[in-house]
Amino acid sequence: MIRVYDLQDIRTEDILKRDLVRPVREDVEKIVSAILEDVRQKGDSALFAYCEKLDGAKLSALEVSQAEIEAACASIDPAFLRTMTLAKQNITHFHKQQIRANFILNDRAGVLLGQKVTPIERVGLYAPGGTASYPSSVLMSAIPAKLAGVEELVMTTPPKKDGSVAPAILAAAKLAGVDRIFKLGGAQAIAALAYGTKSVPRVYKIVGPGNIFVATAKRRVFGLVDIDMIAGPSEILVIADETADPVAVAGDLLSQAEHDKLATAILLTDSMELAKAVSMEVERQLALLPRREICRASIDTNGKIIVAKDIDAAIDVANDIAPEHLELCVRDPFAALNKVKNAGSIFLGNNAPEALGDYLAGPNHILPTGGSAKYSSPLSVDDFIKKSSFVYYTKAALAAVKDDITRFAEKEGLQAHGKSVALRFDGKEEEKKQ
Repeated sequence: MIRVYDLQDIRTEDILKRDLVRPVREDVEKIVSAILEDVRQKGDSALFAYCEKLDGAKLSALEVSQAEIEAACASIDPAFLRTMTLAKQNITHFHKQQIRANFILNDRAGVLLGQKVTPIERVGLYAPGGTASYPSSVLMSAIPAKLAGVEELVMTTPPKKDGSVAPAILAAAKLAGVDRIFKLGGAQAIAALAYGTKSVPRVYKIVGPGNIFVATAKRRVFGLVDIDMIAGPSEILVIADETADPVAVAGDLLSQAEHDKLATAILLTDSMELAKAVSMEVERQLALLPRREICRASIDTNGKIIVAKDIDAAIDVANDIAPEHLELCVRDPFAALNKVKNAGSIFLGNNAPEALGDYLAGPNHILPTGGSAKYSSPLSVDDFIKKSSFVYYTKAALAAVKDDITRFAEKEGLQAHGKSVALRFDGKEEEKKQ
């Protein structure tokens, strides 16, 4: 049964069992390092070999054909296709608000400054397709990329043993505008995207969730390419008062517990009555779930119900934890929202379950985990652009500040910096004197 604590009896840092530094699995590091180097050296031949060895698929081609995509789309339940189309509309509507514009400052005589926004030209999207297949994540990754103006979006996803790819993944990819799809999973997919091979184009950024081998590979290639984030196990923290429905709260906790045995589900409340009711309801619902073994492990290991003196104290704890998902199931969620400083995605009131954000509402569900919401944000259009500044000065405008530039340069011991400006005005005279 999920344990109930008094906030006074548990330290904030013990509520989520996090290490300050994510532990490195030496065995995984060794395997991933070998795969990365193998793909870097051997290219396609290594990819075909890993598909056969790790996925059990003997492929004749790595890229998914247009015929395969069309067949997958035709096989999808029309009702589900309509649901994905609705999700696309909502995700597009939300993320359109994030599109940045260029700007120019021309408020000083002879000076023009500005910022130029340019999309990343080619982006790689990893889509899990083994035990976990998430077409929703394809939509969440690809739609903001395309809104940003990414020219070529390349997706990799693991093949099944028969060489096919999950139809829902292919349908989501087509719906979201993915340009090319490759039958690749695991660290070898990340290697192909980072280094490029004869078949797979090299990308400049890799996004998308994956298992520990994928996450480790992304971390290892960071610097050669950019990545979105290193996501950890899923987290939900619910803050609830006596107005909350214990049945709904328990359901929301379990909606994250079913993700992974390492997932974390926590309730913070000022009501002992609600705490006890939710604890009982978690047990009742858990026994009925198909993934109850995963839920059981998650709840027993990381599940907690914590009773605080008031909702403000609960919000203070939430800000320390910086959860991936934060639900505010309280009487006045908008007042509580103003006090939240750190959270990946926030769900307001009793009618906004976390699952709404996972699939349909529109905000992105690829979120910072492990406390990284203290300094990072959900995936957005911003993740797929670059911002370049530009500077233009007339000669008169430069003359007005040349002595200040030289003064700075001399202070830092970088005389050539100052001279590069001075030469534009009196360089020839200085050369004659020498």
